[in-house]
Amino acid sequence: MSVPEDHHRKLERLYLQAPVTRWYGATIQVGDGRAEVRIPIRREFLHAAAAVHGSVYFRALDDAAFFAVNSRVEDVFVLTVSFTVHFAKPVTAGSVRATGRVLHGGGRIFLAESDLLDDAGEVLAHGSGVFARSAIALEPKIGYL
Repeated sequence: MSVPEDHHRKLERLYLQAPVTRWYGATIQVGDGRAEVRIPIRREFLHAAAAVHGSVYFRALDDAAFFAVNSRVEDVFVLTVSFTVHFAKPVTAGSVRATGRVLHGGGRIFLAESDLLDDAGEVLAHGSGVFARSAIALEPKIGYL
């Protein structure tokens, strides 16, 4: 299945224009069946033990897997049905990079996974999820430009 490159750029712009994405300082690169999300670590992300809170891990992992799936769906936004995170190691500084890839796709349901790495390439966490096509059209009014 060949998806136009323009679709991937529109997904990147959609992601970057979201207020929550700007707050996190996240960036994204989308390709065919894959996506990479980067988030610089900020003090606001640390919990009481001075490591990054798991919600930041989840955000990066889910976004990478989600956009890997949506890279293959041109007409509608996909939705996360379920997502599981396995934590491996804490991180306290630098940045995190989540790489997502589609495992199975087609029709209404997709499976994808992602890995979260630190600046040294060490695995911090692994995520996997189920995603489904929604009724939300990919159109300019939601930022798909």
